[in-house]
Formats: sequence, C-alpha cells, structure tokens
Amino acid sequence: MVKKILVLSTLFLMILQSGLAQEKLNKRADQNYEEYSFSPAIDIYKKVLDRDYVSADLLQKLGNSYYFNANYEAAAPVYKRLIAEYEKEVTAAYYFRYAQTLRSLGEYDEADVFMTKFRTSAGYDKKDSKRNYRKEIKENSNRYEIELFPYNSKYSDFAPSFYKEGLIFSSDRDTGNLARYRHTWNSKDFLDLYKVNVDSSSADFVTKLEGEMNTRLHESTSAATKDGNTIYFTRNNYKDKKYVKDEDGFIRLKIFKATQENGIWTTIEDLPFNNDTYSVAHPALSPDEKYLYFASDMPGSLGESDIFRVAINADGTYGTPQNLGDNINTPNRETFPFVTSENVLYFSSNGHYGLGGLDVFATKVGFNNFDIPVLNVGEPVNSKQDDFTFIFDEKSLKGYFASSRDAETGDNIYSFIETKPLNLDCIQQISGTVRDKISNEVLAGATVKLINENNEEIGNTITDTNGDYELILDCNQGNFVRATIQGYIPSEEYLPKSNNKPKIIDFYMERETVTGGGGDDLAKLLQLSTIYFDLNKFNIRPDAELEIQKVIAAMEKYPSLRIQVNSYTDSRGNDAYNLWLSKQRAASTVAYMISKGINKDRLVGEGYGETRLVNGCSNGVRCSKEEHQLNRRSEFIIL
Repeated sequence: MVKKILVLSTLFLMILQSGLAQEKLNKRADQNYEEYSFSPAIDIYKKVLDRDYVSADLLQKLGNSYYFNANYEAAAPVYKRLIAEYEKEVTAAYYFRYAQTLRSLGEYDEADVFMTKFRTSAGYDKKDSKRNYRKEIKENSNRYEIELFPYNSKYSDFAPSFYKEGLIFSSDRDTGNLARYRHTWNSKDFLDLYKVNVDSSSADFVTKLEGEMNTRLHESTSAATKDGNTIYFTRNNYKDKKYVKDEDGFIRLKIFKATQENGIWTTIEDLPFNNDTYSVAHPALSPDEKYLYFASDMPGSLGESDIFRVAINADGTYGTPQNLGDNINTPNRETFPFVTSENVLYFSSNGHYGLGGLDVFATKVGFNNFDIPVLNVGEPVNSKQDDFTFIFDEKSLKGYFASSRDAETGDNIYSFIETKPLNLDCIQQISGTVRDKISNEVLAGATVKLINENNEEIGNTITDTNGDYELILDCNQGNFVRATIQGYIPSEEYLPKSNNKPKIIDFYMERETVTGGGGDDLAKLLQLSTIYFDLNKFNIRPDAELEIQKVIAAMEKYPSLRIQVNSYTDSRGNDAYNLWLSKQRAASTVAYMISKGINKDRLVGEGYGETRLVNGCSNGVRCSKEEHQLNRRSEFIIL
C-alpha cells in the first residue's frame, strides 16, 4: 500500500510538473504571438502539440503563425484540424483563412466550400457573389511576360516604386545588423530602402538611400513625386530615434514624408493622419499628385486593412482620409495600392476571389468613382502564394511586382511587360425596337440617344426600316436611353451601372396629338383601364375616377376634342331597367366631367343597356361575377 501511494504521489508530481512546464511553454509562445514574433511561437506551439496537448486556441495560434508568414502548406492541416475538432469555437475568420490556404494549394473546389461558409457566417454576401470568378481569372490571365528582377538578393526584396530612371525598393539584404535587429515576425532582418538605376549599365548597382530615411526599424513601400524631390514611405512607428508601441505593445506602421536636400534625404515629416493606435502604410500618389492613396486599419475600416485616400492640399496640408468603399474593400485585407497615369488602381487583396494568398487586382478610380468592377489580373502575375506591390507604366507597358512564390528565397521582385491590356471598360450592347404605342406599328427613322448622368449626349443612332436600333454604352456608369421621333412624345429609360450582358429595350411611343377619327375610342388611344360600375349603381367609383381624369386631361389639352360617353350594363335584370341604368351611368359620367370644368357642349352621353355585350353572358347564360362585370363599362368615342 505504501509503495502504491509513493508511486501514485510520484506520478502525480510528474504530471503536475509536466503541466506546469506545459503552461510555461504556452505562456512564452503566447507572448511571442501577441508581439507578432511568429517564428519562435511556431516552434513552441509545435512542441506543445507534439506532446498531445491540444485546444482550439492552440490550433488557432499555430495556424495563424503559419498563415501570417505565408506558409500556407503548413497552415492548411492545422486549420483543417481546428475546424474538424472545434467547429463550435470557430469564427468566420478561420473559414476564410482555411479557404485561402486551400486556394494556395490549388484545391479550389474545397476552398469554395469554406469561402461560402465564411460569407454565410460573416453575413457578407456582395451583389456580385454569383460571378464566375474562376472563368474571369482564366480570361484575364496570360497578359504579361514576367522575369526575375536582376537585382534580387538571396534575402527578401519587394515593394518596387518608380524613381527617376530607376527604382526604389525594400530589402533586408544588409545582414550587418543581424544579431541586434533581426525581426522575429519571420526571423528576417529589418528592412531598408534601396535604389537602383534599372536602365543604365553604368549604374547597375544597388545602394541604400542616403540620409535619415533608413533606421534600425522597418522601412518599406515608397512613392516619389515626379520631380524626385519628395518621397512618401512606410516605417515602423519611430520617434526621437526610439520605436513607439501602442497600449497592447504593438509597433504600428506610419507613413512619413521625406524631402531631398543636396542629394540627401532629410526633413522627415510624420503625416498628421498617422496614429499610435492603428497603422497607416503603403503610400501611392494619384497621377496629378493631388491625392495620396494608402492602406490602413483606422476607424471606419471594413476589414483587416482597407484602401483609403486623402487630399494633398496646395498649401501642403491634408484633407480627411476617405475609405474607398465596399466595392474595393472587403472584411479581409486590401493593401499595397498603386495608381497609373490612366487612373487605374492596382492593389493586393485576400478578400476578393483569387488564386491564393494575396492576389493583385485592378479597377478604375477616375472621376471619384469607386464602384467600377474589380478584376483579378490573373496568371502569371498572380500565383498560389502572396503577390503584391504591383506597379505599372502605361506608356512603356513595363512594370514590376513582388511575390513569395519561391519558397527558398522568399519575397522576390519580378519585372514584366504587358502584352495584352486588361479590359477594365464595361461595354454593353443595347438594342430594341421603337413602335407606336396604340397601333404597335414599327417606327422607322426614330432617333435613339445615349445621355449620361450629366445630361450630356454621348451617342445616337437611327432606327432602320424594321424600327430596330443598336447602341454600345459604358456600363460602368448610369445612362439614359431616349427615343425621339417627330409627332411623338419622347420616351426614355434609365440604365444604372450593370454588367456587360446585352440588354433589350423596346420603346412604345405616344403621339403628341390625338389623331383618331370619328368613332375611335379615346380610352384605347390613351390606354385607359376599363371604367366599371357596381351592380345596380351608376355612381363613379374611385378607380373609375382616376381613369376619367385622364380623359379630362386630354380634353383640356385638345380644346376641339368632343366626346360621346357610351355606357353599358350586364344582362342581369330586365332589358328596360338595364337601358335606364346605362343612361344613368352615361349621364353620371358626363356630369362628373362637367363638374371638373369640361364644357357640356363638348360632351354627349348615351346608354345602350345590355345590347352590346363583350362576351356571351346574355340572358339565361350562367356566368361568374367577374364575367358579368366586363359588360358594365363606359366608352369615350371621339365625335
């Protein structure tokens, strides 16, 4: 018994010690994780998992550690286990991240399943969710010839930006500060900005930017003005040669502005919309340099990070940052904007449908319009890994981007030439027929115009002998399609922004004047609803009053118009009574019109009883109430 107690006590102590050690391991890993030190966190979480200690929190953090280091192959089985074993504890974000890892592995069918779960769980279902994205990506692919940038190193190189005749880019190739300043997010060195003249053989070497721009923290993603004297760039929150942490201990990103004096970058300015509590990063200038585009998770963001822009005022001040809206931004991550000379915005996202990781997307942003469809630029720019920091010169058709597709070297810069332009224009074919509204005859020679929302005519055509027309319009904007022809009232239809599917619009034109001869029914010419009366009654019903008002309006417009009101009954009741009732109905209609200002000399009333039935519901024939009511009516015959 004593032995058993000693054995049990020893075993308990071993379990207790193991548990305490495990708790310390978890605590140390959690600390690394919360500091975004994912590389050491991975090793520690793996040790815990290998010892068969597992929880939803552990799998989430291990999966995230792989995911945020773009190691999607390692993240996939961790997320798979998380969802399989702890689905009740899984939030929408993990469906999304698992879908992204599956895309990066080429498992698109399975990825679509979990992307659908994400959208359902997040309550997020965009209006274009039924688009065939895989087909679109395939159609947009093979537009670029790419090759490795010759100045890549064996370290991380990314964030190219145009600068004079060359490029500025970010790299951690300087290993001189390895021991002291290595960043633990991914065990890489801290990043600095470098420049290279890519077009000159006499300056085909890479040098660090001079002056105060590079520090012992990260510098990346820059945007230079056309004169080359000002650069906006991204840096860790850094002040007075010290980094600044937020209340949770995170070092946020900020955009700084640097000016050049005697070839040296100095006068580093912290932009006023930066903040210690959120990140502002990855600047890009509009073609006229009046706006600065950037990525941020500031208040008002829709997701992990959004694309914003801010006005650069003439006096050097800045406006209020503007979120570009939910057509561009998603509940996930949009980042690394770049705007071309033609106002095409390129950016990276893992929230729009892509091939895996971050993909490069494009949309037009001219005229303050951020609702033009967003297109994936396709392969070979996009891959199963992260593809980002895309820049493009529309004159030379040359550009650069970075990608993590090479697992051995990490981020590399690639150059490319565009061989086929990406179609960002929404071209829609509109066709139809123009007809007379009353006779249904086709109207040849009618003019059909396109008018934009500023009431400017942007195109027109003439209907052919069959009354047919065809037009092409820009469906990225709202348009009015207007048909006109002499003798008819113009007819118009508004088309809001839409997709590029062909649309048929037929026009039925109303004549400017009533041209019916004697005996024509004005009710037919005006397309009136039938005027009915209740059984055994001759008062004007509210529904009939509305239709009679149309006749009154026509008589007011055409002072020479004279009308005979003919009223009828159904066959129920004796013939003499029905004749009397119909005359009362005609008189009642005429009296109503006179009371509304129509001269009595222009009106005649006549009752015909049941003598002109519109169906077979005569005496002795059984009919429904609805069938009988068809006979209780009035006509307005032009005299």
